[in-house]
Amino acid sequence: MWETLIIQPMVNLLLWIYDVLGHGPQMFGLAIILFTIIIRLITWPLNASQVKGAQAMQELQNDKDWQAIQKKYAKDREKLAQEQMRVYKEKGINPLASCLPTVIQFPIIIGLYQSIIRAMAVTPLDMLNLARSIYPFQHVTNIIPLNSSFLWMDLGRPEGIPLPFDISFLPNGFPLLAIIVALTTYVQTKLTMPATPPNPEDKASAQTAAMTGGMAVYMPLMLGWFALNFASGIAVYFIVSNLLGIVQYAATGRANWHNLLPGKKKTAATKK
Repeated sequence: MWETLIIQPMVNLLLWIYDVLGHGPQMFGLAIILFTIIIRLITWPLNASQVKGAQAMQELQNDKDWQAIQKKYAKDREKLAQEQMRVYKEKGINPLASCLPTVIQFPIIIGLYQSIIRAMAVTPLDMLNLARSIYPFQHVTNIIPLNSSFLWMDLGRPEGIPLPFDISFLPNGFPLLAIIVALTTYVQTKLTMPATPPNPEDKASAQTAAMTGGMAVYMPLMLGWFALNFASGIAVYFIVSNLLGIVQYAATGRANWHNLLPGKKKTAATKK
């Protein structure tokens, strides 16, 4: 099922875009960028649902009935959970709406990485696996072998700019893309964090805020590590996806730019 629903469609989509663009240098990198844009367009409704759900959850924290429930059932977790679900249902709020796009993103990331590696087909066994994955309408002889060069990178290998000296923990050179991946992931995560602090009496809200704050640290580090150690094509995907996510969220007018600068959030909250 994974092969049929994820790997094969992605491999064929990448190869089809590459074939349409031409087969010269830079084309496979452009194919990955266009592929990322297509994925973003397909998942746009989910991202819109994520933004809407996050806004609804944030507005709920200032609702007097919600605050009263937190106080009334503070010591009865089971009853508190029942009342929370009742409020969610009455107001049409899906508490999982903000998590769904992130959950969907992971199989896309894994599938893209496997698709890039398979499309490169550097060994006879890889060529056999690729031949089994390609749909009949593809003109294989016109596509294979791929030209994997893009800017200073080989998209099938980890990225790095050569250094005049060797560093043991940077065998591929200076990891420019990994740093950009970490920075853009951090910016995207911080922009989606609520502008106002959670209600301290709402334990669920406080726990969610703590998890979101942790994600702002762990996600950039994790994706930066992926970009450092895996094929640079995946780093190109991360960067383009993050930039598009920032633009999409900023277009809604709900991006919290204060979160990017230390101290700004506290100042804004104090003024309010």
